[in-house]
Amino acid sequence: MKKNPKQQQQLQLNPNWAQLQQKLKSHGSTTTTILGKRKERLDVELNDDSPSRINPLDPVNDDSSLTDEVAMDCEMVGVGQGNKSALGRITLVNKWGNVVYDEFVRPVERVVDFRTQISGIRPRDLRKAKDFRIVQKKVAELIKGRILVGHALRNDLKALLLSHPKGDIRDTLEYEPFMRGEGSRRALRHLAAEFLDVKIQNGEHCPIEDARAAMVLYQKNRKAWEKMVKDQIKLKQKQKKRKPKKKRTEGDDLETDHAEPAS
Repeated sequence: MKKNPKQQQQLQLNPNWAQLQQKLKSHGSTTTTILGKRKERLDVELNDDSPSRINPLDPVNDDSSLTDEVAMDCEMVGVGQGNKSALGRITLVNKWGNVVYDEFVRPVERVVDFRTQISGIRPRDLRKAKDFRIVQKKVAELIKGRILVGHALRNDLKALLLSHPKGDIRDTLEYEPFMRGEGSRRALRHLAAEFLDVKIQNGEHCPIEDARAAMVLYQKNRKAWEKMVKDQIKLKQKQKKRKPKKKRTEGDDLETDHAEPAS
């Protein structure tokens, strides 16, 4: 009886190859599963828009309580001649990225430029906005005694007409490891892209997103950052102790009564 080509091919196979085929068949389902998982992983890595891709800016829980560390971001509008900035919206998030305060603000002066392309603020947003002084008072209460995180916080605090203890400020604009050669400061979107692998500020800015980005940057570097702050405090204390006291002169103890009266 004449054998078909397939049967002839099987006869020509090395016995070891036949055994290998049997082993592959017995483990076939496992191999397929592993490859399938890897394929899924690659699909996610290559498709940035995939809903399954983890966004590091997403809150880690749903706890919106105040924490010892809060991040703040403000959006500005133009008042006066348009080149003067005034607070138009402010957002505070806690250390988990959840919003604890988010308000549109009605400036004291008339708004002449909403700067919508950057601020995302529109005329309708300010129609029922809260008065500046109400927001200012509330924010002062919320940040008091807390670590304040943000990017270019000096500008935000200036717009709020508030101050905050320097030792309690964690500004991603001023953090040396984030800077480039010769102390070159960098935009928040560049820091987010390099250190968090996320794109922000594509068009209109979102203060919630920006505050979260600053907070995540801080949390990822918290240990080293806090050590640097403590080291700076210790250095200043040492320098203060070494500073020589001002020598008193003979005339320091003389009373003004002994001075000659003016003629």
